[in-house]
Amino acid sequence: MKTPLDLKDRRLIICLGPGGVGKTTISAALALYGAMEGRSVDVMTVDPAPRLLDALGLDASSAEPQRVPLDGLLDGGGRRARPRLRALKLDPKATFDALVNRYAPSAAARDAILENRIYRNLSDALSGVGDYMAMEKLLELHLAPDADLIVLDTPPASEAIDFLDAPRRLLDLLNSRAITLLGRSGGSLLRGLKMVDFAARTVLSAFDKVTGLHLLSDVQGFVESFEGMYAGFAERAQKAGELLRSRETIIVIVTTAEAARITQAREFAVALDAAGLQVDAVIVNRIMPDIPDSAEIACAKIPAALKRKLARNLKDFQALKQREMHALKDLRSGLSSKSLILGAPDLGREPRTLTDLAELARSLEVIRD
Repeated sequence: MKTPLDLKDRRLIICLGPGGVGKTTISAALALYGAMEGRSVDVMTVDPAPRLLDALGLDASSAEPQRVPLDGLLDGGGRRARPRLRALKLDPKATFDALVNRYAPSAAARDAILENRIYRNLSDALSGVGDYMAMEKLLELHLAPDADLIVLDTPPASEAIDFLDAPRRLLDLLNSRAITLLGRSGGSLLRGLKMVDFAARTVLSAFDKVTGLHLLSDVQGFVESFEGMYAGFAERAQKAGELLRSRETIIVIVTTAEAARITQAREFAVALDAAGLQVDAVIVNRIMPDIPDSAEIACAKIPAALKRKLARNLKDFQALKQREMHALKDLRSGLSSKSLILGAPDLGREPRTLTDLAELARSLEVIRD
């Protein structure tokens, strides 16, 4: 079996695309293909919905890596390693906790962070935290010695640019004036604040008096408790950003051939290019099969009424196929010449089993101009 998507010397496939185009299914199929080629594969979804685990027949309630049974899908011929496939969905809170455990300078500092009220309530809700934790987990998988290919199923395209930008945003935050100011205590904080910062502190202090929640001291304590840990976070964020742009990484946009979806894919490719990310391939899912020759209907030994019905249906399908071909032409005109366009066929059914996913992976074909 050979897919036109060359995975030689590649260690990461990032699948991007709008919701509803089968991105998770394609991610699972590519991961399964890697395992069938003898690779040791981890596939991760950052979508809280259990679609990836469902597609691979795994426990959708678990956030732990689960091994996918590959019995009957491997031919065993001439492989360089013992293949395996694991799947997991991201748990941002558990990933953040693991980071705290790794970088806290002492057990006391670790406990102070994990027990801090601000941390407990906001560690999985702060803007961008979930995105960065996905990047952190991705980096952890990438650096582990027991996986040589990782497939990442990302959020829908509307959120994916923010998702891919998470390492840079974290670095900006760690270098920001807000972190410096909040880390100061007592009078030094007041002396460092400008008027707008002082106004914000006044509002928080007034809120504390009314509610008795001591929010300002909790926020300040939360920031101070990370003292000495920012360098570790910054180093990992930089490595995650480098990984996204590494030559070992393939960026794949998944779409379908509807005109609106093709427009979204083109716009997404432009946005990625502006962010310095090269789109290596676009996989167009649910490609229609070739339309049979109408002469076959005319020659068929069937009742005339059925022939007329089949001819009408064929005409409708021909119109749809023509529309699909125009959409694919528009897609090519909006992409770099370096981007490969692949077609994944419509199987005529929803892929629900590993056998279906294997068939999908085997059926990927280059769409010629």
